[in-house]
Amino acid sequence: MIKHIYKAHLALLGANLIYGANYIIAKGIMPEKINPNAFVFIRLACCVLLFWGIKFLFVKESVERKDILRLALCGLLGAAANMLFFFHGINLTSPVDASIIMTVTPVLVLVFSFFILKERITKKKLIGITIAGIGAIFLILYGNKAAGTSSLLGNLFVFLNATCYGFYLVIVKTLMKKYNAITVISWMFLFGLLFISPFTLNDFASTNFETFTINTYLVIGYVVLFTTFFAYLFNIYALNYVSPSVTSSYIYLQPVISFLMVSIYAYVLMKDEYAQDINLIKILSCLMVVIGVYIISKPSKKLS
Repeated sequence: MIKHIYKAHLALLGANLIYGANYIIAKGIMPEKINPNAFVFIRLACCVLLFWGIKFLFVKESVERKDILRLALCGLLGAAANMLFFFHGINLTSPVDASIIMTVTPVLVLVFSFFILKERITKKKLIGITIAGIGAIFLILYGNKAAGTSSLLGNLFVFLNATCYGFYLVIVKTLMKKYNAITVISWMFLFGLLFISPFTLNDFASTNFETFTINTYLVIGYVVLFTTFFAYLFNIYALNYVSPSVTSSYIYLQPVISFLMVSIYAYVLMKDEYAQDINLIKILSCLMVVIGVYIISKPSKKLS
């Protein structure tokens, strides 16, 4: 069992290293090489093939008709809206801003759990929500004034992405207890593809693939295989051996990785547009969000 727990932590580390690097890697080819809508279509279409392939081969499980609507809602929130907001957000704003804002997801999960699952919010958690919320809101608004690649609209899109994902995590909770995770994810991506197709097919069809370089294909491959396919599998594996609170705590790594990647791009690769993406205000906003999420995630002491 200890061996499995060790592997679970390695899986979570790998997943969040992938997510942390994704902010700047995905941004690198938009919008010059590919429109965000077309990128989302490619990501979802490829992942539908990958996850349904695994399901057909290894997971012989059907879903009850009464759960189809809930799976469709998961597809809308966890795949369609989530990915559209993320790609349009990262296209417009700084990878640093996006990675910090995404760490507010556990706070949103707690808020949605209060309203939907009627889970109690303690005074300590309310303090955590307030601190993290102030940090996130300040950073979103600061995007309109900050130098570098920050953007108010982009930050708002990333926050909406985190909101959709947090809502999805609450909605999917009962389905994950009832079905194999591969079954849930397969249906989620299928519904997500159906929802986004009317809005993204034209952009995909008008994409000039002749301008794609080896780097373009490598970036798309990274987003499809690593950020989506392997990262989801890593998280599924980890959840079998560690608690959701442990899983969510690894989200703290994402801004760290993003900070490092942006620093490399700015000062090693000499990409000047990223040179002003890290400053004291962003670091303080990040600390507020991290402190708030830490207060929420920290288990309460049980009375003896």
